[in-house]
Amino acid sequence: MDQYAASMRRYVQYMLYVVALFVLGWGFTPYDSMFLGLILGSAFSFYNLWSMYTKMKQLGQAATGEKKVYSIGTLSRFAVGALAAIIAIRYPETFHLVGVIIGLMLTYIIILIDSLLQIRRL
Repeated sequence: MDQYAASMRRYVQYMLYVVALFVLGWGFTPYDSMFLGLILGSAFSFYNLWSMYTKMKQLGQAATGEKKVYSIGTLSRFAVGALAAIIAIRYPETFHLVGVIIGLMLTYIIILIDSLLQIRRL
């Protein structure tokens, strides 16, 4: 397993733990819309993580000369974020907008924390 795949596996594990906490918060607290917003944002954030991983994998193959890479990765990630925000704005009684935005940033927060933990292990 290469380093990127191992990192991706750790990120997915951390995201699943955090989303499980969000589901527990949705089920057992009175803040339904906030936790549903966090879950919605996390789902779109997970898609962005998967998209970023596949683009990185394609870039690695291009670096070895196996194939060329054409990407609109950043634009597609922005579009996913905009779609999540549109859903939250369209259904404000179900999804809290701040929760969606925090959920969208979940991938980047997890990557930052994991990087700090990896540096500390060195």
